[in-house]
Amino acid sequence: MDALILARLQFAVTSSYHFLFVPLTLGLSVLVAVMETIYVRTGNETYKKMTLFWGKLFLINFAMGVVTGIVQEFHFGMNWSEYSRFVGDIFGAPLAVEALAAFFLESTFLGIWIFGWDKLSPKMHAATIWLVAIASNFSAFWILVANSFMQEPVGYVIRNGRAEMNDFLALLTNPHVLYQFPHTVLAGFTTAAFFVMGISAYHLLRKNYSDFFRRSFQIGLTMGIISTFLVIGVGHFQGQHLVNSQPMKMAAAEALWESADPAPLSLAALVDQKHQTNSLEIQIPLLGSFLSYNSFSGEVKGIKDIQARYQNVYGPGDYIPPVAAVFWSFRLMVGAGFWMILITLYSLYLWQKGQLEARPRVLKALLWSIPLPYIANTSGWFMAEVGRQPWIVQGLQRVNEAVSPSVSAGAVFTTMLAFTLIYGLLAMADIYLLTKFIKQGPGAISGESFQETKKEVSLWS
Repeated sequence: MDALILARLQFAVTSSYHFLFVPLTLGLSVLVAVMETIYVRTGNETYKKMTLFWGKLFLINFAMGVVTGIVQEFHFGMNWSEYSRFVGDIFGAPLAVEALAAFFLESTFLGIWIFGWDKLSPKMHAATIWLVAIASNFSAFWILVANSFMQEPVGYVIRNGRAEMNDFLALLTNPHVLYQFPHTVLAGFTTAAFFVMGISAYHLLRKNYSDFFRRSFQIGLTMGIISTFLVIGVGHFQGQHLVNSQPMKMAAAEALWESADPAPLSLAALVDQKHQTNSLEIQIPLLGSFLSYNSFSGEVKGIKDIQARYQNVYGPGDYIPPVAAVFWSFRLMVGAGFWMILITLYSLYLWQKGQLEARPRVLKALLWSIPLPYIANTSGWFMAEVGRQPWIVQGLQRVNEAVSPSVSAGAVFTTMLAFTLIYGLLAMADIYLLTKFIKQGPGAISGESFQETKKEVSLWS
C-alpha cells in the first residue's frame, strides 16, 4: 500500500478509537452534574453516592479520551502537511480556541471537582461539575466548527494558492455546524443514557443496591427518551440540508444512481459500483422524496447526474465515494437509532407499570444495548467522512493533494502499527478499570476513594 492509503487508514484507526470516548464524556458529564444537583437540593446521600459512582466511570472515560486525543493533531503536521499548508490558517483557529479555552476550563474544573469534595461548599462543588459539562460540550463545538469547514467551506478566500479566513463569524455560523453540533451532542446524551441504563440493568438483574440503581436507571431513562427522539429529529433536518450542500453523499447513502421524482427510500441494496447499478433493491416508493423535502414529490439527484455536474465544475475525475460502504453505514446508524427508541419506549412503559425488574429479558436487552450508541456514532462519522470522498475539503482540496509528500509508506506503516498496539493496550486498561468499578457497585464510596481512582487511572494511562 502507498503512503496515502496508509495515512488514511492510520487516521481512521486513531480517530475512530478516540471517538469511542468523546460521546460518553459529553453525556455522562451532564448526568453526573444532574445527580450532584439533586443531592445538593435534597440532601439525600444516595445521590451523593450516585455522583461518586458514575463520576468514577466518567473519570476513567475522560482520561482515556485525553490520552487518545493528543495524537490526533500530530497527524495534520506529519501525514497531512499539504492539507495544513492549504487550510491551516482556517482549520487551526477553532482547534486553538478548543485547546486554550474549552479544554483548559474542562480539565481545570475537573481537577477542582475531584479534589474539592471536602474543601468547597456543596453548591460550589456542584457548580464545578456543571462547568466541566459545559466546557466539554463547548469543546465539541470548536472541533465541529473545524470539521464543518471541511464539509461545507465558508468564510474564506483563496489567496496565493491557499485558503485564508476572511470571516470568522461565517465560520461559527456555518449551516453545517448548526446541524452537526446538536446532532453530535444529542448522540453523546444518548450514549450516556444507555451506558447508565445498561449498567443499572446489570445490577437490577442481580438485585444489587436496588434502590441506588432504580434511581440511576430513572435518570438514564429520562435522558434516553428525550435524546433518542431529538437526535433522530435533528438528524432528519441535517439530512435535508445535506441533500443541497453535499448531494453526492446523500445519493450514495441511498445508492441512488439515477435521479428520480418522486424518489424511493432503499431499505437494502446490493451495490455494483463498477457497473453503477444495484443488482438487488428493496425500496419504499415516494419516501426518499419525503425525507428530502417533506413532500411525496420532488426530484432527488442521482449519483450519475451529480458526477457529470462535478466534472463540469471541477474537471475530469471520479467524484463518487465508496457507495456500498456509505449506504450500509447509514443504515447501521439508523437501525441502531430506531432500536434505541423502541427499547426506551418499552422500558418506559414497563417502568410506569412497575414491571421492569420482573422482566429479566428486557434488563438483559438493555445491558446488551450499551454498544448500540457507539455503533451508531462510529457508523455516522464513517458516513460523514467517507461520504465526501474524494474531497478532504469539499470542493477545494482532494485527499490525494493533502498528504505529506516527504513521508514514506514504511514510516506511516511503522507508526500505525505502534499506535494500534498502544491503543490496544489502552483498550484493555479501559475495559479492566470499567469492569472493576462497575462490578464493585457503589459500595463504600467516599471522596478519598474517588481520588484513589484518579491515581489508578493515571497509572494505566
